[in-house]
Amino acid sequence: MSDRIGVGLIGTGYMGKCHALAWNSVKAVFGDGPRPRLVHLAEANAELARQRAEEFGFEKSTGDWRELIADPDVDVVSVTTPNAFHAEMAIAALEAGKHVWCEKPMAVGYAEAERMEAAARASGRVAILGYNYIQNPMIRQIGELIAAGSIGTVNHVRVEMDEDFMADPEALFYWKSEASSGYGALDDFAVHPLSLLQTLFGNPTRVFAHQAKPYADRPLGAGGRRAVETFDIASVLFEIGAIGGILAVNRSAWGRKGRIVLQIFGSAGSIVYDQERMNELQLYRANGPASGQGFTTMLAGPAHKPYDRFIPAPGHGLGFNDLKVIECHELLRAIAGEPARVIDFAAGLTIERSVHAMARSHAEQAWVSLNS
Repeated sequence: MSDRIGVGLIGTGYMGKCHALAWNSVKAVFGDGPRPRLVHLAEANAELARQRAEEFGFEKSTGDWRELIADPDVDVVSVTTPNAFHAEMAIAALEAGKHVWCEKPMAVGYAEAERMEAAARASGRVAILGYNYIQNPMIRQIGELIAAGSIGTVNHVRVEMDEDFMADPEALFYWKSEASSGYGALDDFAVHPLSLLQTLFGNPTRVFAHQAKPYADRPLGAGGRRAVETFDIASVLFEIGAIGGILAVNRSAWGRKGRIVLQIFGSAGSIVYDQERMNELQLYRANGPASGQGFTTMLAGPAHKPYDRFIPAPGHGLGFNDLKVIECHELLRAIAGEPARVIDFAAGLTIERSVHAMARSHAEQAWVSLNS
């Protein structure tokens, strides 16, 4: 690989800016690998694209994403558009010989996700999904504690993800309430906890799910109201081999801002982690006299790689965008043919399979096996 890699970015909303920040920072933070060259940026119209390209540091801009895909100077494409556009854009990029970094979820429909995975396999290019929570040094530490037997044999897991950006019943209707965006909380939210479960334990083998709409409709900016077409709440029982668990996700949970809580129970202890306090975890070891037992708080520090690449002192803390920089570095490692901690399209398809099995379980009001 050359010492430069050409980057294209499609979409400049919340996640598009996260990708731009990561591409701008990865070389300075990690030092190794090729230096990203921010080549081409695409948005819904040429003027917005020009403005964002100037802000983010891209050389060229366009109002037509296909023009970006065709650019020979682009080696890797970040796809950060709304869910409904992921499949078409990612497949086009792969067929054009580009590597792809696509935000989650893969696609609205399972057939589209299958086509994305097939395109990635046929292209021989690296294609990963934006599951940056697995990059947290504390999640890596949890994996090491489990592997070391620090809490014995894991027998039960509870995982929750809650935010309140859709908690207000009078918040305006927007695309996340449209059926074209997917099921709702399951594919918008549950995919993140599922990425953590996959990384730490594997994928569910059996699920039983329920979805709910707390509000039947929402106001429109131009007046009137529109029926909500997606589910903002989902509750799931799951099995991963011998491990039983509970998954609960809610986009309308007042007071919760970025909560992903993992409670992992084992034969010799427990681990508790909360994304709202993402630079710490609690470890309980059931050994020694009962009078001396209790949860120990572990603060993130340079000993928890790759925290040391950002800050030389413990307890100062990383943030969401830092996890995106780590994910970007792992993508570059994968492109270079090195071992990388990523969820590629093949692994991502198994997450999509779990989501669609949960939706089927809700519709059928029955357990659904993922082994069949």
